[in-house]
Amino acid sequence: QVQLVESGGGLVQAGASLRLSCTASGRTFSNYVMGWFRQGPGKEREFVIAISWSGASTYYADSVKGRFTISRDNAKNMVYLQMNSLKPEDTAVYYCVVHKGPIATIGHGNDYWGQGTQVTVSS
Repeated sequence: QVQLVESGGGLVQAGASLRLSCTASGRTFSNYVMGWFRQGPGKEREFVIAISWSGASTYYADSVKGRFTISRDNAKNMVYLQMNSLKPEDTAVYYCVVHKGPIATIGHGNDYWGQGTQVTVSS
């Protein structure tokens, strides 16, 4: 059974940084894309960032370019989200996603989802 476990969320002030981690288990994730989505209060879930199996390709939402970076450790089945210069509008539950398919189709099928970790940014 595939399981994704996120960690690293919390309450921070605007301008601060946080690093989220996600550990995937339950199967071999060769050639899987890994990424993050988020859902803010009263909002729909939205794509944040993703990274290809090799790490050579990354895919960002415009709202996080220049502030968020993603990395992965395939030996550990882990993906990381480094969030810098956080803003109150980044407040959301952040979900780890593992995806089989092209990076641009993450979240649109063939996905495994974590339970989410809360990030709250105060102004």
